Amino acid sequence: MSDDLRQPARITPGTDPKADKLWSMIKDIDVAMMTTFDGDHLRARPMWCSNDLFDGSLYFFTRRSSSKVAEIGRDTHVGLAFAKPGDQNYVSVSGHARVVTDRGLMKELWREPMRTWFPKGTDDPDMALITVTAEAAEYWDSPSASMVFLYGYAKALLTGEPPHPGENEKLGNTGTTSVDADRRTWNA
Repeated sequence: MSDDLRQPARITPGTDPKADKLWSMIKDIDVAMMTTFDGDHLRARPMWCSNDLFDGSLYFFTRRSSSKVAEIGRDTHVGLAFAKPGDQNYVSVSGHARVVTDRGLMKELWREPMRTWFPKGTDDPDMALITVTAEAAEYWDSPSASMVFLYGYAKALLTGEPPHPGENEKLGNTGTTSVDADRRTWNA
């Protein structure tokens, strides 16, 4: 069980333009790397994100018998990493996870490609959902890499300064009080 029983602060789209931007960047990325703690090490694995809408939580199908479910049972902190290199979009989400066995929610989120891992569909007794409540996030949104490189090269030659590679924002409780303090070149 969680060592922190307080209600987590949720990133809420619709009330914060940065949360809306976060969703716009990840909604078309099907797979996130989910990181959990196994008691000794951080472990990351690819997980299919099953959201059509973003209400502050992200949903992932899994097996109740999986090691990640046991890990979440011991420590609910998780990290999610989304990347779309072709668009130069990168997103990190931190939050708390819980395992849900609500068949109605599973049927609502079910997509036929999930049958690859769950041949019995939503009737699979070992099926569960990992629900991650997004509490903190950071995103990097940059123009194309070649454009940044060419611009950056020219700027560095002319001014001796690196370029501003794009937008970098933090949401939620990221442990910092100033976004501007962390707006530095993220690809240097």
